[in-house]
Amino acid sequence: MAGDDTADGTPARPRVGNRARRGGMRALAATLPAITRRALGRRGFAEGGLIADWPSIVGAAIATRCQPVKLSLARPGRRQDGALMLRVEPGFALELQHLTPQIIERVNGHYGYAAIARLTLQQGPLGAARRRPPAPKRPLGAAEEAELQQQVATVEDEELRGALERLGRALRQRADR
Repeated sequence: MAGDDTADGTPARPRVGNRARRGGMRALAATLPAITRRALGRRGFAEGGLIADWPSIVGAAIATRCQPVKLSLARPGRRQDGALMLRVEPGFALELQHLTPQIIERVNGHYGYAAIARLTLQQGPLGAARRRPPAPKRPLGAAEEAELQQQVATVEDEELRGALERLGRALRQRADR
């Protein structure tokens, strides 16, 4: 269409609202902060890094039993000495109180400065995604086992053959198949 071209005859960029859409595909990770900034900002999280990296910050054992809820600043405009509210499984709250200094140190290490000075604990159930157990694995039938053995039999490297066999078994055992 002639009306969609610029003055020099090149096609115009598609428009979204009042802004021109940037050309090409972009990684989701590059656009996610802009998408989540508003929702996370209401809870005091300037970025989703603390929530997304929670298991690597505090460790898997602690992360499955508590989750960050809100980050409150000590004073508006000051990004230091805030309070982090955590939702904690009721039976784990007392133990988490004893781990408070380590958690504060790890969170501040994640941010690179003294972002939080204290933790506030809120006992209650965690989100459904944290409590969901892994899907049960179904046993393989004799025919499936024989088919799997046949498929990997031609692989000469024993270590590779074992890895492919474990992968094939895991894929076949998924309950949602």
